[in-house]
Amino acid sequence: MTQSKEQQTSKTIHDIVRTNNVKELELIVGHGASVNEVDTRCDDKFTPLHWAAHSGSLECMHWLLWQSADMDAQTPKGWTPAHIASIRGHDACVQALINNNVNINARDRRNQTCLHMACAHGNSFVTSPRHSSFTLHMLQDLHHRDVNGWTPAYTAAYHGRLGCLQMLVKWGAKLDDVDNEGNTAAHLAAMEGHLPCLKFIVSITRDTRAVLGARNDQGDTPKSLAEQFFKENCCTYLDALEWENDHPEQAENLAFPAHVAAYNGDLEHVKLLVEQGVVNINERDERGATLAHKAAGQGHVDILRWLMEMGASMDLATQSGETPKDVARRFSQLACLKLIGGGTDKTETGASHHHQNDSNRRKLTAKEEEFGRAKQKFEELKKQAEIAKKNFRQLGGQFEEDNKLETVENET
Repeated sequence: MTQSKEQQTSKTIHDIVRTNNVKELELIVGHGASVNEVDTRCDDKFTPLHWAAHSGSLECMHWLLWQSADMDAQTPKGWTPAHIASIRGHDACVQALINNNVNINARDRRNQTCLHMACAHGNSFVTSPRHSSFTLHMLQDLHHRDVNGWTPAYTAAYHGRLGCLQMLVKWGAKLDDVDNEGNTAAHLAAMEGHLPCLKFIVSITRDTRAVLGARNDQGDTPKSLAEQFFKENCCTYLDALEWENDHPEQAENLAFPAHVAAYNGDLEHVKLLVEQGVVNINERDERGATLAHKAAGQGHVDILRWLMEMGASMDLATQSGETPKDVARRFSQLACLKLIGGGTDKTETGASHHHQNDSNRRKLTAKEEEFGRAKQKFEELKKQAEIAKKNFRQLGGQFEEDNKLETVENET
């Protein structure tokens, strides 16, 4: 995406698109500039549509699409405008392309899709299938593998993009397969030291032992890879997990009765032990967990609320570096997460493809042909009107039906 040293004094169509000046764009195209002109000053050989996707020039992108700019044009690396918009995180541009029926599953030279690109760069709002058309495209492409054998979810794990990983798993991504070198998602997260992703992978896996003991083609486990690359945070966490699996009889050690009571949801017992001074409200067990950790992990909101009212600290971390909020998030205990103060985490389906079966059809009369042409024109204009409405909404406009819908939603 770098520019060469040679600079032209006059503005090119690419310069205009980068500044999102649609009036100048109309003028320069009217004077003969092509909407598919390749930028020879750019190493990646961008077209105007590529530059619109790169700069987030939404209005110019709308105009170029109306002029039938090539949505499938590829750079030397195989990137389409949709790839560029996904890399840059311009979800409105991605939606605009989807509105115009772009091939969102196009592959680049590394056999990566737009979803791979969005995950690699942490653009979880681009991966969010908030509209039916993107949902369909994304679900079709969820398990596609690139040259490394990575699905989009594995790409997210390798780059430490927790939001993307959570979103993909929510929509059905699998983490139990292996890549071309036998690595699981846990291997990739551990070797790069992405502890939040590693914790999430473990939390949604039923068989923790299988995750810990999985070996790639070189015989490495997630822990051994973390050790090789000096990822101490992951090593500490995996050590704690191994200890817990090797000592299940001590998972609820009776030396910590208040922890057992908090884990089991016994509020009265917790109150009794704390109020009588048997235990300190911030007492830690052998792994550094407090009563709040136990309650948050099991979703016992009443116990957690009482502990907070009594002044229990929500900032203390376990040996693996987790606070009560982290534990609540890992086990998807949303009520506890909200109580502690944790965070929360487009387009309508495009017009259907027009298929006409010409075989075994009788010859149409002149009147029927006229009717057919009129209907086809009506459908084309209807489709264009729908795209125009979506463009208008993307630029901040609202129609009367939008206001009515918003009023109904507010009332409910």
